[in-house]
Amino acid sequence: MLQDLVHHKWYANAQLLAVIRQTPPAVQDRQLRELMHHILLANRFWLRLSQGLPFVLEAESHTPDSLDGLVAQYQETHAEETNWLGQMKDSELERQLQTPYIPGRSFSVEQGIMQICLHSHGHRAQAAMRLRQLGGSAPGLDFVMWLKDRPPVEWPPC
Repeated sequence: MLQDLVHHKWYANAQLLAVIRQTPPAVQDRQLRELMHHILLANRFWLRLSQGLPFVLEAESHTPDSLDGLVAQYQETHAEETNWLGQMKDSELERQLQTPYIPGRSFSVEQGIMQICLHSHGHRAQAAMRLRQLGGSAPGLDFVMWLKDRPPVEWPPC
């Protein structure tokens, strides 16, 4: 189930970015780009934490100036996370993570992955609303519809 949620997350992110790409006012909208970057920022934080790699907030917090730059970062993170998950052993899911952003608590890798999926889902809904305000039409991104055919991730061109 966790693998399915992660694959759906990337599919949904790519589909939403593709529709943004097709909506000229959305391509130029800083608010929408910042929201999509926030989704990626959180994903990269939990991914790095789960991998035991450093996360440099100052460097990661810069929202790209263009949609192309943002799509490129999504593609890079998708490849990195897919590779990591493909090599991860099930026993690794129980390893505990600690973050300075939530002191005094620890979370399993599995819970961190679930956080990434749920967090991006909520913010994609916000992005879809913003896209509609800008004259676009949000794609259907329901998990159960994705399960039917399991379409692959197709990133919009950069």
